[in-house]
Amino acid sequence: MARIIMGIESSCDETGVGLVRLHDNGTVELLADEVASSVEQHARFGGVVPEVASRAHLEAMVPTTSRAFEKAGLSMSDVDAIAVTAGPGLAGALLVGVSAAKAYATALDVPLYGVNHLAGHIAVDTLQHGPLPTPCLALLVSGGHTQLLRVDDIASEITELGSTVDDAAGEAYDKVARVLGLPYPGGPPIDKAAKNGNPAAIAFPRGMTGPRDAAFDFSFSGLKTAVARWVEGAQRRGEEIPVDDVAASFQETVADVLTAKAIRAAKEQGITTMVLSGGVAANSRLKELAAERCAAAGIELRVPRPRLCTDNGAMIAALGAHVVAGKRPTAPLDFSANPALPVNVVSL
Repeated sequence: MARIIMGIESSCDETGVGLVRLHDNGTVELLADEVASSVEQHARFGGVVPEVASRAHLEAMVPTTSRAFEKAGLSMSDVDAIAVTAGPGLAGALLVGVSAAKAYATALDVPLYGVNHLAGHIAVDTLQHGPLPTPCLALLVSGGHTQLLRVDDIASEITELGSTVDDAAGEAYDKVARVLGLPYPGGPPIDKAAKNGNPAAIAFPRGMTGPRDAAFDFSFSGLKTAVARWVEGAQRRGEEIPVDDVAASFQETVADVLTAKAIRAAKEQGITTMVLSGGVAANSRLKELAAERCAAAGIELRVPRPRLCTDNGAMIAALGAHVVAGKRPTAPLDFSANPALPVNVVSL
C-alpha cells in the first residue's frame, strides 16, 4: 500500500514542506513542494543572519505546511511518516524544523525520521529521474557545501570523497558578487553577467589542482581573493571594471575545477552515473561543462530541475521515503539537531 511521507526543511533561509507518495515498487512521486524564503531579509546584510532566519522559519512553518497539504489535496491524517532535516545547517534554524516535526509526529502518532540535508540534495533527483543507479557519484555544490560523494545506498551508505577546505563555491559567488557590485545572492547575477563576458579574459588561479594537492578536495578562498585583488588593481589604475569579463572568467574557473575533479573521481571509482545537485547546480555554465565532460567520458549526468536543486521540503520527503523503504530505524523523540552532522550519517 502506497505511503505518504511529509518532509520538513529549515537548515538555512528556506522553510520547505514537501509531500511525496512512496509506491510499493519503491518509486517516489512528488505531490507537493512549498517553500517560503527569507532571502530578501538577508540581502541587506550580504549573507544569512542566523537569528533572522530562525524567526522567519517560526513565522512560515504553519502557513507553508498548510499550502503543501492544500496543493496535494491531502489532509494531515493521510501522513504515514515524517522526515525532517536534522543537520547540517544553522543550529537555531534546524531546531525550528525539528520541533515542528516532533509536534506533528506526536499529534499524528506517526514515525519520525531525522535525516541529512546533504543526502536530501541527492535523493531529490529520484523525483525527476527515477531510482539512482548504484554506485553513483554526487557533485553537491551549494552556498555552504561543495562535496564529491560516492553513493552506494541513498538510505544508508554515502561516502565523502572530497570536500571544500575553506569557502564553498556558493560562498565564493556571493563574495565575488559583492566585489563587483552585484546583488545578493550572487549566483544568478554572476551567471547573467557571464553570458556577455569572455571566460578567457582573466587567468584566475585554480585552487587545489596541483600534483601534491588532495585530488578531490576544493578551495575557493584563494580564487575569491584573486578576483578582489584584480578588481582593486584596476580601480587603482583608474580603469573601468569589465564586470562581464570578470564574472565570466571567475565562473569558468569554478566550473572547470568542479567538473574536472568530478570526472576524475568518477573514473577512479569506476562510476558511470553522476548527479549534480545543490543550489549552484542551477548555474548554466556548470551544467554545460559538466554535460560536455560527462559525455566525453561516457558518464550519464543527472541534474534535477532548478527548483529541486535549491533547499526545499521535497528533497527531505524524498530522502525520508527512501529511508522508510530501506526499513531504517526511526529517530527517538528526544533527538536534537546537529549543525555539523556528517554526510555519512544519512538518518539518526
